[in-house]
Amino acid sequence: MNIITTVIKSRHSVRKFKPDSVDDQVIRDAIECAARAPTAMNIQPWLFGVIRDKKLLSKIAELTDNGKFIAMSPLCFSIFGEKKEKYYLEDCCAATENLIIALQAYGITSCWVAGEKKPYAEAIRKHLDVPDNYTLVSLVAAGCPAEISITRKKEMKNIVFYNEFKKE
Repeated sequence: MNIITTVIKSRHSVRKFKPDSVDDQVIRDAIECAARAPTAMNIQPWLFGVIRDKKLLSKIAELTDNGKFIAMSPLCFSIFGEKKEKYYLEDCCAATENLIIALQAYGITSCWVAGEKKPYAEAIRKHLDVPDNYTLVSLVAAGCPAEISITRKKEMKNIVFYNEFKKE
């Protein structure tokens, strides 16, 4: 195992954070990593928001169906994609994953909250005053974990096949 795969394997969703703020340099570096995600034809159709204001975090949490914990997080990233671009969803999901992994490398845990196709996506876009040619793809609540836990994952033998899937 190397350091990169260790970071990836240690990552899991966290919904309870300490109130501690996240360093600006960590935020900047994580966004730079997000902006280096693979993107179809190098279009880079993304727009990244960093939300720290507690009232705004509470409003966003209130609008979501499964992101109520955003209200108690020190910050939340919003990732928007340009609707006119054919692969904005794939590109912005790749950027979201890069963001999450970069945060994990700094010991900042996170939880991805869906935006695409959610009924609240437009309300959040308007609330953040993002131009209407963008649509919300994801929200990422982030911060120092309030507690450390280990998440079990499925065993490799149950999720991998080589060449052809063979039913046993």
